Amino acid sequence: MALKATIYKAEIAVADMDRNYYGDHNLTLARHPSETDERMMVRILAFALYADPALAFGKGLCVDDEPDLWQKDLTGLVERWIDVGQPDEKWIRKASGRAREVVVLSYGRAADIWWNGIRDKLTRLTNLTVLNVPSDIPPALAAMTARSMRLQCTLQDGQVWITDGSATVAVEPERLMSPRS
Repeated sequence: MALKATIYKAEIAVADMDRNYYGDHNLTLARHPSETDERMMVRILAFALYADPALAFGKGLCVDDEPDLWQKDLTGLVERWIDVGQPDEKWIRKASGRAREVVVLSYGRAADIWWNGIRDKLTRLTNLTVLNVPSDIPPALAAMTARSMRLQCTLQDGQVWITDGSATVAVEPERLMSPRS
């Protein structure tokens, strides 16, 4: 018998001073049985970094052809494709051909090894951003996990502060690759 996803609810207030974006979002996250609290909370971090009313969670780990998050325009074209973790180079190339902008938010102890192994293969992609979350951040975010969460996310000068009212985690994602014009 297959295990079902666990549903989490998150109310997120985003104040992004860098983009002049302020919004409240009620999110429903389906956490696949194989997904950790750390990965789910990094998905929430990715949402906060690119918050927009049109940004939505994909079907995630159970569907091979969708990103963790994506933003589509009114015609259904993918404007932003966001993957969390360490996708392989072929998957990133495929995403780059399907979306105007591709973002990979890597995390974990093996992130440096992963990036060093694929960096040179992605140099021609002009719409790719790769960010790395320092390895001490996902466990700190995971400590905030609850079935029902209320989070406030403040972004300024490339830094993110996430608080649940009792704890605050400061994140400064490292930019490994930026889009070229």
